[in-house]
Amino acid sequence: MAQIIFTQQLARFLPVPTLDTQAATLRAALDGAFADNPRLGAYVLDDQGCLRENVVIFIDGKRSRDRKTLDDPLQSGSKIYILQALSGG
Repeated sequence: MAQIIFTQQLARFLPVPTLDTQAATLRAALDGAFADNPRLGAYVLDDQGCLRENVVIFIDGKRSRDRKTLDDPLQSGSKIYILQALSGG
């Protein structure tokens, strides 16, 4: 079972539990996670369902490939880290 882990930057705004998923793709995993918590989904995805510019997702240590389709495959035991990208000077 894959795990979705939200980093603590998002915890300032709302609860960010670690979630287990049996989804085969990142999109399916996110859809399942946000079905129960749409407010959390609004911090991660924009109104078109694409990854927000200030959010980065890593799967097993590698950055997700496509911010729009989010079709990265997941393996049993994958670790999905969702974090806000840091910016500024």
